[in-house]
Amino acid sequence: MLGPVIDEFAKQYLHSDLREIRETVLGKLDGLSEYDVRRPLTTTGTNLLGLVKHLAVTESRYFGEVFDRPSPEPVPSWDDLSQRGTDMWATEHETREEITGRYRRSWAHSDATIAALAIDSPGHVPWWPRPDVLLFNVLVHVLTETSRHAGHADILREQLDGEVEAAGRDAAFWEHRRAEVERAARAAAG
Repeated sequence: MLGPVIDEFAKQYLHSDLREIRETVLGKLDGLSEYDVRRPLTTTGTNLLGLVKHLAVTESRYFGEVFDRPSPEPVPSWDDLSQRGTDMWATEHETREEITGRYRRSWAHSDATIAALAIDSPGHVPWWPRPDVLLFNVLVHVLTETSRHAGHADILREQLDGEVEAAGRDAAFWEHRRAEVERAARAAAG
């Protein structure tokens, strides 16, 4: 009778990783001005607060409507083309506190869904090619999505103020490393 033990372990393991990476994403906003959390840092307009807003919608949708547990937060319909991409940036009327609060509230709703359901509980993702899923699939998907955006947030934050998460490494180390990488790139290019 090892199945249920492994299932519960897998659920808790994935959920724990999701909780940790959520905090990492929010931590990227710490110490930055309103302008810096909102400013577009890529050609497509990617910005830190927009990533947080997007992840709030992602969690509300995947741990809400997919399992017929609608989020208390309003979420645009997944098939409303006029709303596509609006979750990737903050308007001037949306405050940082509103967006981070919405993200934290979506965590609470997601956490309640995860706690209430078994890892093999069925859900339905109408926008996926194979829409019938299990909680396991959604946990992996949302963890992957959040981790991917945490990586984006790492790079955006580094662009803004050079902050990197690397224990024991100072600015001189990174200056030397960057110069070393630049030398290797130029040498390889001929």
